[in-house]
Amino acid sequence: MQPAFLICTAVLASAGAGMSITINKLGVYLKKEPIPLKKNLNMLDENGLASFRVEQHNKRKIDDEVVKALGTEDYINWIVEDCNTGQDSPYRRCLLFITYYDCPDKVPHVPEECYAGGGFQRLASDSVILRIDNGLDFERKIQAKYLVFGSSGANLWRNSGKFPVLYFFRVNGEYASGREEARRALNKNLFGKSSYFSKVELAFNQASVLPGKKNETIAASEKILSVVLPILEKEHWPDLHK
Repeated sequence: MQPAFLICTAVLASAGAGMSITINKLGVYLKKEPIPLKKNLNMLDENGLASFRVEQHNKRKIDDEVVKALGTEDYINWIVEDCNTGQDSPYRRCLLFITYYDCPDKVPHVPEECYAGGGFQRLASDSVILRIDNGLDFERKIQAKYLVFGSSGANLWRNSGKFPVLYFFRVNGEYASGREEARRALNKNLFGKSSYFSKVELAFNQASVLPGKKNETIAASEKILSVVLPILEKEHWPDLHK
């Protein structure tokens, strides 16, 4: 513990404290306060999902270790069934996975990492535009990530075991297509006391005949989201502008 070292430490600590005070005076909040959901995700109204019904959601609990890795206990992990689609359609059932973070300091795992960790190989990746319209009072244009996964032995010329996953983020009232876009959206909120983000993920891997066409996957996703997103925006996600 040399005197020079102690002096440098004291100077740096003082400078850091001064910077923090200056930033606070400017109205910049580096450390955000938690902001809760209006209503917990697991209270999402299943009866308001039009032609969709939730199947086996009580059996879709996530292991404690996985919850710890997720960094949140605010989630739903439902199998959603489209009752207006044929029984043999690969789009009749979808795994709907939504997570919420009330005080984010970083954006956690995305499907590219999670499915790879589960032994699947990413076969394709693309950015897509979702046009959400419930035909009443809700229209959104959302950029999302479209992925195709398969078993470790699958490849682009073999359809066996391939399934699509689509996801995006809701960040402080805006939509973001991927992790980097979500980080940029979080960093924009310098003058806000609170921040949040939520990840919406759909996986079409619940049928023996798996989907193969991107445009059909997008259409099926838009159909589900035109029912789910209005409920999330109105009843669950916070509104930072009020």
